[in-house]
Amino acid sequence: MIVRALPFLLPFVLLGAAPVPRESAPPPAFFAALRAADLRLATIAYRLTTGNAALCDRLQPQFGMPIHALTQYGAAARPTARAVFGFASAIGVEGVVAGGPAARAGVRADDSIVAIDGRAQPGLSSRTDGPADRDAAEAQFAGAAPTAAVVLSVLRDGLRRELSVTPVAGCRSRFEILLGSGLGAGADGAIVQIGERFFQGYDDQAIAVIVAHELAHNILRHRARLDAAKVDDGLLAELGRNGRLIRQTEDEADQLGVYLLANAGYDPMAAPKFWREKGRDIDGGLFRSRTHASSKARAAVLEPIASEIAATRTRPIVPAILATRDMPLR
Repeated sequence: MIVRALPFLLPFVLLGAAPVPRESAPPPAFFAALRAADLRLATIAYRLTTGNAALCDRLQPQFGMPIHALTQYGAAARPTARAVFGFASAIGVEGVVAGGPAARAGVRADDSIVAIDGRAQPGLSSRTDGPADRDAAEAQFAGAAPTAAVVLSVLRDGLRRELSVTPVAGCRSRFEILLGSGLGAGADGAIVQIGERFFQGYDDQAIAVIVAHELAHNILRHRARLDAAKVDDGLLAELGRNGRLIRQTEDEADQLGVYLLANAGYDPMAAPKFWREKGRDIDGGLFRSRTHASSKARAAVLEPIASEIAATRTRPIVPAILATRDMPLR
């Protein structure tokens, strides 16, 4: 699903969100679940973005290292967040993707980042409220050359360490998990958001099907192209030309998503399998609109595509649909 402006709901998130609710302090188990889900999404996103770099004309460095800031958490939650995540500065490493650049460089979960390429990061006295500290650090990472080494100065066990991390080039997108959105998912051209329920009852390959679909929207620039075509995705989304063009972008994202899965090392047959076996969960919610094909129809369309991809040994596969990403929608 593509959205015009992604809502920031509750902050069960990776790379960009609102503060944790301030009225109460979540227990330590909340933060442990937060870390586990964010790391699952970070790992899936790392595989999809780096495995498909050849398909993307907009790249950024991928470090395999979701970060967060103490200031993202409400005042009541900060003591527990600091105890669980070990914040010794305002910016911390929430997790490290196994085998990724950060892991290879020796970065560890709960390292506190005090400088990035010599640029000092906010300390515990930061008066920023919300994700601005983290966003600024993330922007510095994203603004580096896609494969240029970045020197992290981190605090670990009271000692300062200098770690040189050489990232891998990957497709440009940010990824977030949202509480309160059930099985919702969306993409706005820059960010992919996934509802928290996917992390409660779905394995990583099933989640990758949804993430790949949303990433495909960003790669194909669907939001910008729909805006340029003056498509109304509000109350009139299902009618006439609006509905036809939105449905076209959803079908295209389904198809490109299968290639993204295969290039990232996932089974391309996971996509038709997901829609055949799990699609009913989503048809009753996010995808019940006529702007999306039924789960049965999606599985039927994707199965021959996935079968052909599975029989192709070449990776990455660069599909012809990429040639459409700068074409106006008509």
